[in-house]
Amino acid sequence: MSSPFRLGITGGIACGKSVVAAYLQQQYGVPIVDADQLARQAVAVGTPIYQAIVDRYGAEICRSDGTLDRPRLGEIVFAQPEERRWLEAQIHPWVIAQMQQAIQKCDQSLITLVIPLLFEAHLEGLVDHIWVVATTLGQQLARLQQRDGLSEKAAAQRLASQLPLEEKTRRADTVLWNTGSLEELYRQVDQAFSLLGRNGKGS
Repeated sequence: MSSPFRLGITGGIACGKSVVAAYLQQQYGVPIVDADQLARQAVAVGTPIYQAIVDRYGAEICRSDGTLDRPRLGEIVFAQPEERRWLEAQIHPWVIAQMQQAIQKCDQSLITLVIPLLFEAHLEGLVDHIWVVATTLGQQLARLQQRDGLSEKAAAQRLASQLPLEEKTRRADTVLWNTGSLEELYRQVDQAFSLLGRNGKGS
C-alpha cells in the first residue's frame, strides 16, 4: 500500500486551524490527525507523561478529580520558557510517534495532520504540503482571550511562545486568511483542496 499524501495544517494560535480541519473532514471525508488532541491523550491520568508532570509540579497541578489543571499548567509554562521546553520534550516525541502510526495505518490517498507547532518543532519533514491558517494580530488576540478566558497579558505570552505569524505565512505552501466570514474561509479551503487534486496530490 502506497503512503498517503500528507497535508499539514498549521498557523497561529486561535487562527482557525480546527475549523479548517473540521470542514475538510465533513466536506471531503479527509482523515484528520490533530496534534492537540493527541497531546491531551498524552497527559491523561495514569500515563507516564502525566506522572512526570505531577512529579515536577506537585499534586497542586491536579484538579480534585485527578486530571491536570491545564489553565494552571499553562500559566507556568507560558511564563517560563524553560518549563515550556521541558513539557514539550515530554509530550512531542509521543505525539509524533502517534502521528507516524496514523500515517502508516491510513488506507486513503490523503491524510491531514493538524500541527500547531509544525515549524517550531521542525516537523516539516512529516508532511508533503503545508497550509497556514492566518489572521490579523488584533483578531488573533481577541479570539484567544475570548476562547480561553485569558487576560491580554496571558494571551500575549501564548503568542510570544510561537513563531510570528508573518514567518509562518512566509514558509507556507498555501495561506488561508481567516479574516472574514466562515463562508470566505471555506471558499479558500475549497480552492486550495482542488489545487491539491489537480497537482495529483490527494484524493
